[in-house]
Amino acid sequence: MTAARLGERDQAAIETFLEMMAAERGAARHTIEAYGRDLVILAGMLSARRRTLLGADTASLRACLTDKQARVSARTAARRLACWRQFYGFLCNDGRRKDDPTLALDSPRLPAPLPKYLSEDDVAVLLTATRAMEGAKGRRAEALLEVLYATGLRVSELVALPVSAGRGDALLIVRGKGSKERMVPLGDAARDAIKAYLKVRDQLTPRRAKTSPWLFPAPGNSGHLTRDGFAKILKSIAVKAGVSPARVSPHVLRHSFATHLLSHGADLRSLQQMLGHSDISTTQIYTHVLAERLKRLVETSHPLAFIKL
Repeated sequence: MTAARLGERDQAAIETFLEMMAAERGAARHTIEAYGRDLVILAGMLSARRRTLLGADTASLRACLTDKQARVSARTAARRLACWRQFYGFLCNDGRRKDDPTLALDSPRLPAPLPKYLSEDDVAVLLTATRAMEGAKGRRAEALLEVLYATGLRVSELVALPVSAGRGDALLIVRGKGSKERMVPLGDAARDAIKAYLKVRDQLTPRRAKTSPWLFPAPGNSGHLTRDGFAKILKSIAVKAGVSPARVSPHVLRHSFATHLLSHGADLRSLQQMLGHSDISTTQIYTHVLAERLKRLVETSHPLAFIKL
């Protein structure tokens, strides 16, 4: 639909709304243009239902939102609804309508985004790069990466590990969200990396390391390495390893830990415990890995998989 088919009152309302978005809310030019297009599209859909923008009710807007002929994705529909809500909220505040017909509309359900993760080969390259790093900073980088990949800790949990965590056995006691404690297995490679790091730990922050309660002490108010500090270390490791730094972050490593565990046969309940999720529904974002594993299992193990029909 073109702007020429808009009624004068609807056209004026759109123009005033877009001017407000630009002047009062500082919306970017592409946002203004997108909102203008969405409202023109809505006006056309309402016109087919003998409605105007200013005269639309909840039922007509719901019909436009679910119009099968529109054939838009849930994400596009959600974006359009966000625009409509801004527009009708403005009309109410501006005194052009007494009610907001979008209040009773439900947002389309968006598919849960799949977690970003690295392949096992990518992680192996990163670990190899840290082992080749020299000095105390190299041993710290190796310990940080080995522990993160071995445990899937949140970055806040990793940097705030107590120094006692590096002197224990194969079980790491972690204090997570809500001060809840959980036990996470710690593999040999991670324990060896911590032992090597502890031998040179005092060289990094000699003034506070000997008395610091933290495994990874650092200058600053917290007394330990910060989230940003570790993120920078991780980016530098990626550069040395030849892996795009844009693909690497502490949370991506946590996702990689979970994804690789599932792909090798771990169950969701065990993964939930190790990740510290209070609800298993949070852990279920990784079920895409289970689906792939089941597919491979059928393809390689089911007798009919070998029969070409």
